[in-house]
Amino acid sequence: MQIERFTKAQADVLLPGRKAESNKNDYGRVWAFCGSAGYTGAPYFAAQGAVRMGSGIVTLAVPQEIYPILAVKLNEPVLYPYTLANWQEALTAAGHAAACLIGPGLGHFPAFWELTCQALETLSCPVVLDADGINALAGHIDILCKTAQPVILTPHAGEFARLTGMHDPTPDDAADFAVRNRCVLLLKGHRTLVAAPDGTVTRNTTGNPGMAKGGSGDVLAGMILSLVGQGLAPQDAARVGAWLHGRTGDVCANRLSEYGMTPTDMLAMLPEVLHEYNTREW
Repeated sequence: MQIERFTKAQADVLLPGRKAESNKNDYGRVWAFCGSAGYTGAPYFAAQGAVRMGSGIVTLAVPQEIYPILAVKLNEPVLYPYTLANWQEALTAAGHAAACLIGPGLGHFPAFWELTCQALETLSCPVVLDADGINALAGHIDILCKTAQPVILTPHAGEFARLTGMHDPTPDDAADFAVRNRCVLLLKGHRTLVAAPDGTVTRNTTGNPGMAKGGSGDVLAGMILSLVGQGLAPQDAARVGAWLHGRTGDVCANRLSEYGMTPTDMLAMLPEVLHEYNTREW
């Protein structure tokens, strides 16, 4: 099959501009359901990825037990602590979101798998599934065809193998998966693939081995969440997010080395990469 290379020129066209007369409500209210005991980094990186990508309001829903940790680490996102007894209330509160992210750091707990499946059945906004949100679909993949809007899945090779049994998927496999399950599949790796529900596949042209560190994928998930919340179509949000994420990683590698760069560095460098998309110099 023919695979299109996704380039800077395409990202430049798709990345939305910001209006001079605007407020936070113009740039998306997004929710992220992330984190569990022992996994407080993932929600931090995901939420900050959305903030740095320009979201108007980011609400981070986390289990009550890790709320105090995230409350100290984060300033910009709104924090919504929940318990296993009232997480359905959190889903209801997220009902007016422009987009939702589910998965980073949720952990391997049946209760969180239930949260994921119920969210996919009830939320009317686009949903980004990453990490444990993807793992929750094992045995329930038919849910993807019942959602109100296409879901964006962002697995690495291991997560995709757990979901499908395919350990070395080809672009044709990615396209077939996206078509059959009416979803956008962002298959992370060297030259990340993005497959859309219409069967088209694009290959990303940015990124380097220095990004292969825990937390990098959480930053990407937050960036894609933000772009969907700002109005990009799911497949365009995945393509633009992957390109900008990889470009930010390349800048970090050039300045800090592939060995020494971290996801924290990527969060700090993302605004510099985005600087050229200012409407003008102020």
